[in-house]
Amino acid sequence: MNWQDIKVSPDNTHFLYEGKPIFDKHFIEVLKYHIPGLAPVKDETGAYHIDSNGKPLYSERYNRTFGYYCNRAAVIQGQTRFHINEQGERAYLQNYAWTGNFQENICTVRDFDGNYFHIDLQGKRIYTENYLYAGDYKDGIACVKQSDGFCKHIDTNGNPINSKEFLDLGVFHKNFGTAKDKDGWFHIDKQGNAAYSERYSAIEPFYNGFALVTQFDDGKVIINEQGEKVLIV
Repeated sequence: MNWQDIKVSPDNTHFLYEGKPIFDKHFIEVLKYHIPGLAPVKDETGAYHIDSNGKPLYSERYNRTFGYYCNRAAVIQGQTRFHINEQGERAYLQNYAWTGNFQENICTVRDFDGNYFHIDLQGKRIYTENYLYAGDYKDGIACVKQSDGFCKHIDTNGNPINSKEFLDLGVFHKNFGTAKDKDGWFHIDKQGNAAYSERYSAIEPFYNGFALVTQFDDGKVIINEQGEKVLIV
């Protein structure tokens, strides 16, 4: 049985293989399997991970467990959060108020003072700065919100990728990011330059050359990468 073919039941209480229940057990909650073939579950004993045969990975129990990303899984133990490795061992000694999931071997966390920053697989900070918020890395770039309220993009060393700051930011997708200034939302390139002069109340990333945007009258329009309106929807 390939773990990639194991599915979560519609009520999130057990697992299915070829449409039929397996492991002969129902849980309080289950989440789907992730590489390397481990799934988070919760029963009357607590939360933990099981392998593709339905066997517990370790004896420890947590308040909640999450899926494995980059061979690390976030867990909640009381008021603290941290990551464990694929053997079920703590990946580092630090405790956090919140942890995200590792992406590209880097993870965003929040300490007990409310500071956001990023750590590596060994739990070490990858830069010294603290932020009001820090998002996941995608293609080596992350969005962070500074103490002055402005947002910027940083690389995997914590350095800004350009000199531009915005009121809000999204990740880059197919060479364009989403950004907001005092006039509204728009798309930018990796130098932080606007792709067009128009502003919108909301925008989506470009999808194969086109993006859905919402005008300030709530009308929705499809635009191309030059900002030209090609279709009213």
